[in-house]
Amino acid sequence: MRRVLAAVVLGVTLAAVPVRTLAVPVTPVGVSHIHRPPIVWRPIPFGERRRSQMGAYSLRHYGEWTWRLLHPHVIVEHYTDGSTFGGAWATFASNAIHLGEVPGVCAHFVIDTDGTIYQLVNLRVRCRHAIGMNWTAIGIEHVGTSDGQILSSPAMMRASLRLTLWLMDRFGIQARNVIGHAETLMSPFHHEAYPTWRCWTHADWQHADMLLYRERLRRLAHRTGVPIGPRPAWVDPGC
Repeated sequence: MRRVLAAVVLGVTLAAVPVRTLAVPVTPVGVSHIHRPPIVWRPIPFGERRRSQMGAYSLRHYGEWTWRLLHPHVIVEHYTDGSTFGGAWATFASNAIHLGEVPGVCAHFVIDTDGTIYQLVNLRVRCRHAIGMNWTAIGIEHVGTSDGQILSSPAMMRASLRLTLWLMDRFGIQARNVIGHAETLMSPFHHEAYPTWRCWTHADWQHADMLLYRERLRRLAHRTGVPIGPRPAWVDPGC
C-alpha cells in the first residue's frame, strides 16, 4: 500500500519482530475447497483498544459501529513501498495516527520478497488499508516499491496468486473483485461517508498491472476449478 499521505517506517530488521512461526489458526468464517498455502502467523497488536478504535472509525466512515469483518466481498492488492517485511510489520504494529485518526494502518497479509506469506490480523477483524473499502475488504501487501517489481518476481507472484485464490474460494469472492488499491474508486463496493475523502486513493497496483494480475489469477483458477465469476463491472466514481 503506497502511503502517499503518510510516512512509512522502514529499515526495521526481522530481529525486531516477535518470532512466531506457528501455523495461522483457521478462522471458521468460510470453507475453501483448495489447499491453503503455507502461512506464517506473525500478529500485530490488535487488542481491545485498537478494536474499539476500528469500531469508531467504521461508524464515522461507514455508518456502523463494528470492528468485525464478517462477509468480505473484495480483496485489495497493495505494495508496501518499502524493502523489508520488518519495516512493514513495524508500521502496522505501531498503530500510529494516520490522516488525523486512529486506528493506524494495517493489512491482513504481507508477502515477503522470498514468497513467504505472513498473516498479521485475524480474518474476522477489519483492517484499515484502503479508504472506502475497509468495511468489506481483505488487504494483501507485497514487500516492494512498484507493481512491476512484484509482477516480475516468480516467488512473490506464486505466493500472491495462491493466497488470493484460496481467499476467493473460501469467501466466494469473484475475480473481478480482486482489485489494486488504485482501482478502489471504481469498485461497486466503495463507500466513504467523508465527502473530502470520497475521491482519495493511492498509486499502488495500477489498473493496467491489475489486468495482467487478474489474467494470471484466472488461469490458475481454471486449473484448480475455482469459479471466477463474470468480467469486472466498474462504476464511474465521478472524481
